[in-house]
Amino acid sequence: MEKLGFFGFILLFLFSCNSKNESSTETRPPNIILIMADDLGYETLGVNGSNSYLTPNLDQMAAQGMRFQNCYSTPLCTPSRVQIMTGKYNFRNYIGFGLLDKQEKTFGHYMKDLGYRTYVAGKWQLLGNTYQQELAGNKIGSLPEEAGFEDYCLWQVDTLGSRYKSPVVSIKGKGVVEFKDKYGPDLFVDHIEEFMKTNREHPFFVYYPMVLTHDPFVPTPENPEFAHFDNASKTNDPKYFGEMVTYMDKLVGRIIDHTETLGIQEHTLILFVGDNGTDRDVISRFYEDTIQGDKGYTTAAGTHVPFIAHWKGKIKPESSNDNLVDFTDFLPTLVEAAKGEKLDVNQTDGLSFYPQLVNEKGQARDWIFCDYSPNWGKFEPKRYVQDKNWKYYNNGELYNLNEDRMEKQPLNVNAQDSFVQQRVSVFQKVLESYQ
Repeated sequence: MEKLGFFGFILLFLFSCNSKNESSTETRPPNIILIMADDLGYETLGVNGSNSYLTPNLDQMAAQGMRFQNCYSTPLCTPSRVQIMTGKYNFRNYIGFGLLDKQEKTFGHYMKDLGYRTYVAGKWQLLGNTYQQELAGNKIGSLPEEAGFEDYCLWQVDTLGSRYKSPVVSIKGKGVVEFKDKYGPDLFVDHIEEFMKTNREHPFFVYYPMVLTHDPFVPTPENPEFAHFDNASKTNDPKYFGEMVTYMDKLVGRIIDHTETLGIQEHTLILFVGDNGTDRDVISRFYEDTIQGDKGYTTAAGTHVPFIAHWKGKIKPESSNDNLVDFTDFLPTLVEAAKGEKLDVNQTDGLSFYPQLVNEKGQARDWIFCDYSPNWGKFEPKRYVQDKNWKYYNNGELYNLNEDRMEKQPLNVNAQDSFVQQRVSVFQKVLESYQ
């Protein structure tokens, strides 16, 4: 009886510990990994209808999670990055191309405040070089620590160099380092995997703004040309874009696989999105049509981006979401996923889509507003409101997005039926509210 009592005590103790671990796992907020590809439009993924590129890992990510059909960014990298990081429309806080106002609170700060360990790897380009700072009225952007990230491995913080072969990157504690004959995208994921391994027992937030698939279009390591490719050459050939897309897809697969290796897949929310439309030098086959990328311009080919969410055991597999998603929506979603308090209108312009991820009742967007003042190149400022079918600019131009994706023929508002005129009336009020 004494032996039975002893073993019974041991079993009870082990059961109690296991219950505590399960309870701790349930109550602990999830790890969050936000991956953002560079210059990747909606039409580039196989799961979205691409016939040009191989994206098996992202297609599988969608099969195991949720694919969003109507996610929209701004058409250019810095406006999109500032918007997704701060959850605010650009007219509130965009100070210039290549710059992030250091006074702004980013999702790095929010996640850190919520007890997360924060890491960023990939493309920074938010401090600004001398020309960008002068163009912005001598304003200076942000270093990664100033944006809420405790650790980092980044291209173009305060030094410009290669992002692909023989990359020049800034690593916390090591300064600027050149990795001779290495491949930048591989290096970033190496560091992300190490960070995940080190912090797997603690909630972490990883932001991975990829350097792929931005030009210059050059060979990847899976191309035999890579071994003897001259990194100092001026090569920029769109024929390499397809292999860059596939390599980008491979890296996303690496990260997903690593969560499984570490045993944290069921406790990690992974979000993948593009920052803006595809480069204008790239033409892709999309279903039975072809689409020329329109980066920098406010057509659907410049702003409609892929978005996939993956969370094993939480997001229903093979989910397809038709709701509108705006880049301001990511910040409040991350905060809600991290079990933080709901943000108010002074903190964000966004609307959390977290309930949609976990099949709970939530509010869906009725429209998307965009204030686009790039302050870069020859791109014209634009202001507009759109839903899934109609788009209205503050200059009075109206477009049917189902019939005129590239916005070649503006419509006469007064010639439309009552439903369309009512939608335009709603859009006009939105524009007036953001004066």
